[in-house]
Amino acid sequence: MKVFVYGTLRSGEPAHGLLQGAKLVARASTDPEFTLVDMMAGYPAMLDGGTTCVVGEIYELEEAALGELDHYEEAPELFERVTRRIAGHEVWVYVLPERHAVGRPRIAGGDWRARGR
Repeated sequence: MKVFVYGTLRSGEPAHGLLQGAKLVARASTDPEFTLVDMMAGYPAMLDGGTTCVVGEIYELEEAALGELDHYEEAPELFERVTRRIAGHEVWVYVLPERHAVGRPRIAGGDWRARGR
């Protein structure tokens, strides 16, 4: 199964070790159908709806690894793990319900790493 990561799980980011053993399938961007926000706690959140292309990576991983990712992403309490079609791949992705994003600043460029530029 595949997962799309766009924040702290990307290569070079602090939580990337949780994807140890996963295979990088592609560096990819979503279609312009999402919103990326800064949670002001050292990580971003992607929301359904919007006009932003979110930059990330797609990994192939074992189904058993999803439990650890769910725990890290606080799913389903905070984030929801949903399937979406991204860059031609059916993937799992963690999205934030709008109710948790109220007042959070938008990351207009869609790239968590480039937010400060």
